[in-house]
Amino acid sequence: MLSEGQRIAGQYTVERYLGRGAFAEVYRVRHRFLGRQAMKVFKHVGSRAAAEELLEEAVLLSRIGHPNIVRVFDAGIAETPGGRSAFFTMEYVPAGNLEQYWAARGDRFTRIGEAVDLLIQICDGLAVAHGERPPIVHRDLTPQNVLVGFDDDGRPRVRVSDFGLAKRTDAFTGLASARGTLAFKSPEALRYRKGDSPAGDVWAVGAIAYLLLTDTLPFHDDSSPVAFFGVPRDAPPPSPQIRNPEVDDELARTVLHALEPNPARRAADAAELARLLRGWRNPETRQ
Repeated sequence: MLSEGQRIAGQYTVERYLGRGAFAEVYRVRHRFLGRQAMKVFKHVGSRAAAEELLEEAVLLSRIGHPNIVRVFDAGIAETPGGRSAFFTMEYVPAGNLEQYWAARGDRFTRIGEAVDLLIQICDGLAVAHGERPPIVHRDLTPQNVLVGFDDDGRPRVRVSDFGLAKRTDAFTGLASARGTLAFKSPEALRYRKGDSPAGDVWAVGAIAYLLLTDTLPFHDDSSPVAFFGVPRDAPPPSPQIRNPEVDDELARTVLHALEPNPARRAADAAELARLLRGWRNPETRQ
């Protein structure tokens, strides 16, 4: 949609293309005063009202600011070769997403503590959204939607991004309509198509945890029609200890708790899962 060197909204120069999703493309840009940022440009163009509706993600992100949620700087409407497009700019995280970061690290079975630290940060960011009233659910949490950069002291810092499918839950039912990536969707969301909730986001974190600890997804049959309706997910997956003996009993229980098929018996939200993970990381804090 954009080309290198192109000027956008009079303030941004496109440096390079970074990637694309179902609804938007992302570019690295440079603001004339503020330096390097990432710009998300929506593919679907139309009326100004329609373009402004697409910027709801930027509004959500600006409201739930947190060190573990990607920061939004600006939003607007730009003319592209395809017509009018909505865009917003956010912090540029050069290390890439969680999938890329973890693959580059190597020796995965010796870094359980680091995996848990990253998972806690994911939960801390989500907990802010889940703490809204009514809660905001992400609905599409995957390793590709978790950015990993570094603080000044060299420690990795997570930023949860791509809240494009995020939606406030119904104040009475606590649910939002189900969307997102099948491999990281909870059983209730797949079965009923209206099962997204904070507990559904917890299930996605559990799937990410299982992947980080075992290099394997908890369920492999997401392409089958049966799996789409969640039938194979009526029982928990095999313990992560089977695939990685470095995982101890306590951590295995926590991950399987996040992947509990019955949402009523699962951690209710990201704050609860963060507490359990911190209890494993720092045993003296366990209650």
